[in-house]
Amino acid sequence: MFGGRHFGGFTREQEKATDVARTLQRLLAYFKPFWGLLAAATLFVVISSLLQLAGPYLIGVAVDQFIAPGAAPRPAWLSLLIAQDASRSTGLTVTMLVLLGIYLLNWVTTAGQFYLMMLAGQRVLLHMRTEVFERIQSLSLPFFDRHEAGDLMSRLVNDTEVINQVFSGGIIRFASMGLTLIGIVISMLGLNWRLALASFAVLPAMVVATTAFSRWARSAFRRTRETIGEVSAELQENIAAVREVQAFAREDENVAEFESINAANRDANVQAQSVLSAFSPALDILSTIALAIVVGYGGYLVLAPEPPLASIGVIVAFLAYVQRFYRPIQGMANLYAQLQAAIAGAERIFDLLDTDPEITDAPDAVTLPRIGGQVMFDRVTFSYDEERVLQDISFRAEPGQTIALVGPTGAGKTTIAGLLSRFYDVEDGHGAVRIDGYDLRQVTRKSLREQMGVVLQDTFLFSGTVMDNVRYGRLDATDEEVIVAAEMANADQFVRRLPEGYETKLGERGHTLSQGQRQLIAIARAILANPRILILDEATSSVDTRTERLIQAALDKLLGGRTSLVIAHRLSTIRNADQVLVIDAGRIVERGTHEDLLAAGGLYSDLYNSQFRYQNNHAGHEPD
Repeated sequence: MFGGRHFGGFTREQEKATDVARTLQRLLAYFKPFWGLLAAATLFVVISSLLQLAGPYLIGVAVDQFIAPGAAPRPAWLSLLIAQDASRSTGLTVTMLVLLGIYLLNWVTTAGQFYLMMLAGQRVLLHMRTEVFERIQSLSLPFFDRHEAGDLMSRLVNDTEVINQVFSGGIIRFASMGLTLIGIVISMLGLNWRLALASFAVLPAMVVATTAFSRWARSAFRRTRETIGEVSAELQENIAAVREVQAFAREDENVAEFESINAANRDANVQAQSVLSAFSPALDILSTIALAIVVGYGGYLVLAPEPPLASIGVIVAFLAYVQRFYRPIQGMANLYAQLQAAIAGAERIFDLLDTDPEITDAPDAVTLPRIGGQVMFDRVTFSYDEERVLQDISFRAEPGQTIALVGPTGAGKTTIAGLLSRFYDVEDGHGAVRIDGYDLRQVTRKSLREQMGVVLQDTFLFSGTVMDNVRYGRLDATDEEVIVAAEMANADQFVRRLPEGYETKLGERGHTLSQGQRQLIAIARAILANPRILILDEATSSVDTRTERLIQAALDKLLGGRTSLVIAHRLSTIRNADQVLVIDAGRIVERGTHEDLLAAGGLYSDLYNSQFRYQNNHAGHEPD
């Protein structure tokens, strides 16, 4: 397999029992701030439902009074509009005009209720997505080690959207249909209770079908939300890695893998829609049976008894009511299916929102004052998921000193840097990391990280301007301060050659620039931030010799007067470090200056001499 999930041990979300009522309660709580909009929408719903009920009634009155007049008495409201001796055509015209006015008013109230609910729904969507994004930003790095970015994006975009579709328009339709249903029952019982009870004969079968359907739909739609998350994760990963994919000519293999994951999403959606498509015809059949009952039993009530127990107009009204009676039931059932998808999406969102950051400020955490820069690791032992990474690490850096970390890949160097940045915490009883005597677990993360700067091997640049990317180090910096920082970082010269200079828009992750240029901008960003403690992680390992000299000159300016932790791949760049720590298998196996360690003839000497021989064979000189 080629996707990152197979290397990272991706664990698929397991289906679990769900408290639907609690999930719905949490979802509806998002609408509380918009009660005014909801109240107005509810008023429109009530008016619209009453207007819908009036339609079949007016049609029945038109039949009994003017089309096929019988013994039915004239309603009082109709006598106020039409004189008793008015012609049948006049009466029919007036009745139809009233019906037209009701339909027009119903259109206005229906449009109004949907507009208000859409407005409330969009505001809820804004709030929910902001809340999810805030939670993602607050979570600790161990969380992102276990979860894929694409799946998190799917929760933020896809799952919130399916919730919005249901709760912006779906709720109002559900309420409208529910009120209409109640009104129809009352109207039918008021018109003719015998015919009404006969029409309700198919309701038990409908209840059984709906109950069974809801059980299948919940499981099916939960699976669709999970698979769309997997599709998003695979898509995001392959877009981010497109250069590697093309470099290794793995397009066909990746397309095949994506097709497999996408096929799982297709199958999940087909299964969910199959449940829906099987239910709709069942409701249609039951509705048709109810219409047949109205025609057959209604005809009997007109023809058999003497006097008749129903009129033609009543039967016509009942036919319209029955159609409208089962239409809301079918619509509510379809909405219920969409609700299952929304609940499934809400479960994934609330699961994320309920995830607490692993690295948090202690209740009694203090604000770290302006630091001098003393760093101490005191017998630190650390594990990732029960796998020991560091063992008994102890060292001390005085303010302004540079400590270099060297060693084989996977030795634990980056973990030490992560502990100093407090991206991870040392467990109680496994040592401590201190700055100026403060245990990092007892200070606020914000006050710590505001005084730290980081320059990584894989520099991340945002898709804004060069000016914006440098200013990210200190958002209140002026343009002049940004330019001075770029000049100190040796970035000003190449920036001014860009099409729009400092206002040049960079592509995603800054890929329009070379690796060395991205590093120089990252150094300018760190210079602008003016940190007291600086972490450099393989900052010159992926650039050519000429660019390395520019970066090293910029780093020399950046390191001045700051306590620095330098993770070095090219050992020639750390000759001037105050102390070199050689890390192997999570332990410090050697420590001293560059010259002392070379003279000792240990692991550091072996690493340095192997690099010297390699560069001597390829470049004809010792690295400088």
